[in-house]
Amino acid sequence: MNPSLTVSLGLWQDRPAQEALLTARAADELGYRSLWIGEMATYDAFALATAVGLATSRIGLTIGPLAVSVRDPMMIAMGAASVAALTGRQVDVAVGTSSPLVVEGWHGRSRARSATALRESVEALRPLLAGERSDFTGTSVSSNGYRLRLPAPRSRLSVAAFGPSAVRTAALADRMVLNLITPASAGRLVAQLRAVNPATSVAAWVTAAVDPDREAIDRIRRAVVGYLPAPGYGEMFAEAGFADVVAFARTRPHPRELFAAVPDELVASVSLLGDVDAVGARLSAYAAAGVEEIALVPVSTDRDPGGAATLKALDGLKTADR
Repeated sequence: MNPSLTVSLGLWQDRPAQEALLTARAADELGYRSLWIGEMATYDAFALATAVGLATSRIGLTIGPLAVSVRDPMMIAMGAASVAALTGRQVDVAVGTSSPLVVEGWHGRSRARSATALRESVEALRPLLAGERSDFTGTSVSSNGYRLRLPAPRSRLSVAAFGPSAVRTAALADRMVLNLITPASAGRLVAQLRAVNPATSVAAWVTAAVDPDREAIDRIRRAVVGYLPAPGYGEMFAEAGFADVVAFARTRPHPRELFAAVPDELVASVSLLGDVDAVGARLSAYAAAGVEEIALVPVSTDRDPGGAATLKALDGLKTADR
């Protein structure tokens, strides 16, 4: 059986920001049950989630992953409760450690002890999201004496994971979410999670383009460039057969040179590309790895703004979700 299908906003930095609402409306109209709303360089995640809730009729919302070194538990709980109250939707929350670029570069915050901050944020968020008064003091995260004045959103809590420490923290949450992952690598992370907590569900964000054109494939190629030299990700791509590209990436070439060196096959190793049958077969590979939910990240192009055509083409693969 294939994983259940939800949708994630792509927030493509080289496309108009407002296309996020095109994706959201298409997902809602087609009956996808949930929409993930992350945060990059354009919209604030809670503001965008509110706009999405007001522009759609029924789709549930998951906000994040939010960087725990930037947003504290009180801010996250207040934001989730605000969106839920203003839109009348189920609002879930995802957290993660984010990247040095975002945390240290953009926000000027320390990313030291990020694994501890992630675990402590999960512990502090649980009671806050349930409407309880905060009473948590950790070594990296604290919140004491605050209780939501709005109705508690009672959000499901997800943790973005890639390494062993984050997987152990995800075992404390309702759901582990993976991003930019091959089925083989997903299978290992799922096995690590199941050894700690079999009850935590597993979702993966996977970029999708049905019958992609050159623009769609190049958009994903551009998105993976920054991950190729990164610890863990580089090893994953090497295992998938692209050790030469990873080795080149770790020489720190100019991004244009690295982009030119990324083959389409590397892109396909972490994506859902091809006709509907090919995508269905790829979904089966993720299911076999233990992934229970695939959040489709539809590629936005001139031919397919917001990825709406991809979502429509894959609509038949989510029949069991309705």
